[in-house]
Amino acid sequence: MNFCVKCGKDCESSIDGLCIDCFLDGKKLTSMPHHTDLQVCTNCGEFRIHESWVVKDRLEAIEDAGIEQFSVMKEAKIKEIGAAVEEHDDMNYVVRIQALLDVSGVEVESEDSIIVRVKNTVCKRCSRYLGNYYESILQVRSNDKDLPSALRQEVIDRMETYVSVQSSTHRDIFITKIEIVHGGVDFYLSSIQLGKALAKVLTDSYSAESKEAAKLVGQTRDGQDMYRVTYLVRLPDFHVGDIIEYQKRIYVLTRVSNAGGKIIDLSNFKERSVKRTELNDIRVLLKSSEIMDAAVISRTGGEVQTMDPKTYRTVDVVVPEETEVGETIRVADIEGTLYYIPW
Repeated sequence: MNFCVKCGKDCESSIDGLCIDCFLDGKKLTSMPHHTDLQVCTNCGEFRIHESWVVKDRLEAIEDAGIEQFSVMKEAKIKEIGAAVEEHDDMNYVVRIQALLDVSGVEVESEDSIIVRVKNTVCKRCSRYLGNYYESILQVRSNDKDLPSALRQEVIDRMETYVSVQSSTHRDIFITKIEIVHGGVDFYLSSIQLGKALAKVLTDSYSAESKEAAKLVGQTRDGQDMYRVTYLVRLPDFHVGDIIEYQKRIYVLTRVSNAGGKIIDLSNFKERSVKRTELNDIRVLLKSSEIMDAAVISRTGGEVQTMDPKTYRTVDVVVPEETEVGETIRVADIEGTLYYIPW
């Protein structure tokens, strides 16, 4: 059993020789500064929390900024804490904090408040983006004279999707700008690593060829050389959906990857693989954009009677027996012969 050196009463526990009542008498258990600043990027709207920029609801970020400044004396432990935000104006808020503390087994309620001042700024990422900063250029071209508009848009969508996914965890990566140029499209990118990654995505997806070239553009403050890297990706003249000739047979190209491709024989509809080294032997007979829809007149077993979209003659077209046909089928005209396209 202890006794309090101030009031003299017996007590089971004491702090610095004082009973809990005497210890708490007139003592402030918590402390907070008068105000704290919360930075928000005027471009992306993210808040700077613990040296990182994060997406947060405005009031939630303000509340967290206030709670972060709340501290208690070493003899106390926080059991529960809550906060209420009062708006003074658009840039100044009062955060009132209520806490339940434990002091040597005794629960004590405490209240305090702080002013949170919201400060507009621009984060490093947005500063670079708005300043047209880039470290690499990805140039996408085709072995054809020009990059078809549909394929060009497909490439743009693929690149934007990749960057959008990656930027959710690596916010410093972004596409500075996209330029449609004669023969293709150019991407200006925030980092050399991003350029390298996007070049690999295209190379793997389209069985394309890629080259890179670095150019010295300056030095950092600590004397390190700074380079800008240009990646050139040249897409092949064949693309998924094209009608091709390979080993004197006619196929539709259904898949292309870094390993090679998949093709379907239009005479028997059997699928086979083509190694990447063999893709150079492919000859494009018809681009995918030239495939037509033909009206179905009737069907007999493995043949469909259809109207030739060019001559309007009734033509028999071989189709797989398990195929369910509707009012039209997709066909390719190769030297006057119609082939059913099963893909």
